[in-house]
Amino acid sequence: MITSDNTTTVNILSAQAKEVRKELLKMIYTAKSGHPGGSLSAADIMTVLYFHEMNIDPKNPGWDDRDRFILSKGHTCPVLYTCLGLKGYFDREIMGTLRSHGSILQGHPDMNKCPGVDMSTGSLGQGLSAAVGMALRGKRDNMDYRVIVLLGDGECNEGQIWEAVQTAVKYELNNLIILVDNNGLQNDGTCNDIMPGGDLVEKFSAFGCRTLGIDGHCIYEIMDALALTRNPENLTPFCIVCRTVKGKGVSFMENIVSWHGTPPDDEQFLRAIYEIEEGV
Repeated sequence: MITSDNTTTVNILSAQAKEVRKELLKMIYTAKSGHPGGSLSAADIMTVLYFHEMNIDPKNPGWDDRDRFILSKGHTCPVLYTCLGLKGYFDREIMGTLRSHGSILQGHPDMNKCPGVDMSTGSLGQGLSAAVGMALRGKRDNMDYRVIVLLGDGECNEGQIWEAVQTAVKYELNNLIILVDNNGLQNDGTCNDIMPGGDLVEKFSAFGCRTLGIDGHCIYEIMDALALTRNPENLTPFCIVCRTVKGKGVSFMENIVSWHGTPPDDEQFLRAIYEIEEGV
C-alpha cells in the first residue's frame, strides 16, 4: 500500500531524479565525452539509493560502518558522480571536470581519486566479485553494513558474474544486494543479438539468489524492493532485476543503441534538458 508518507517521499525522489538526469547530461555535454544512455537508465535506481536507502555520510566517506556501493558498469560513472556531487562528497564545481586531465572524475570511477567511490571499476564483470569480498568481510567482522552493486544486463554475459553469485550464495551473504540495469542494449547492439542472456530473474534465482523483477523507473517499486532486502531471516543474497529504458527521459535517446557512448551536441543538449524538465 502506498501511504501518504510514501507518496511524499516518491514525489521528492522523482524530482531529485530529474535533477540527476539534467546534471549528468550537463556533465557529459561539457566534457564532449561520456555515456548518456546507461547513465539515464540507471538514474531512478541511483536516486533511490543515494537519497533514500543507503546509510552513508558524505562528510566521512571512509566511515567503516557505511553501506558500500559498487558501480560495476563503470562507464556510466556520470550518474554516480552526479549523485556524489549532489550529496556533497565534493564541490559541485568539480562536476564540470568529467574526463579532464587531473580531474577526480575520470572516465571510470577511481577510488583513489574520488571521495565516495568504494571500488575502482572499468573492466566489466569484476565489480560483483569485489562486492562479494566486501560482504564477506562484513560477515566475518559482524558488521551491519550492506554492499550494493549495480550491474548492466550486457555485463551479465561475463562468466565472472556467475562465479561471484555462486560464491555469494555459498557463504550466505544476505548483506549483498545485486541490482541489474536491464535496459536491453549494449555498446554494439541489443543484448539478445550480441549474446542472449535469457530471463535474468529466472537465472539469478536458479543460481540461488532471492530475486525480484521490477520496473526500474518506478520509484515506489524500487523503494519497496529494497525494503524487502532487510529481512534478516533470509540467508542468501538478494537480486533485483530492474526493467529499464536506455536513455530514459530523453525521447530521441530512448532505446537507441548509438546513445550508449555519444555526447549530445548543443541543440540536442538543450532539447534533452527541456524534455526532462517538462516530463515530455
